Amino acid sequence: MKQITMVRIYLTEAEGRVNKLLKYLHEESKVSGVTVLRGISGFGQSGKIHAAHLVDLSLDLPLIIEFFDSPEKITHILSHLKTLVEANHIVYWQAQCD
Repeated sequence: MKQITMVRIYLTEAEGRVNKLLKYLHEESKVSGVTVLRGISGFGQSGKIHAAHLVDLSLDLPLIIEFFDSPEKITHILSHLKTLVEANHIVYWQAQCD
């Protein structure tokens, strides 16, 4: 089994940071892979609820960017990401991969 570090970044669509983060993770960091999940509803520290309704298309839904790589590589990536995203919007944990 291989040790990895999983990372999740919590954003909203309205922040407009997804493309910049994806470009960094893909082109500069070359992580193993990235998945962007679009939530149908959620809220954060502000308490404001972001939600999709059948009658409209919200452009401010919650987003999660998730990726993993070796612990050493993730340590370097996290130091850069913390300059782009608020620290309390990034979570990470150790995991194993076959």
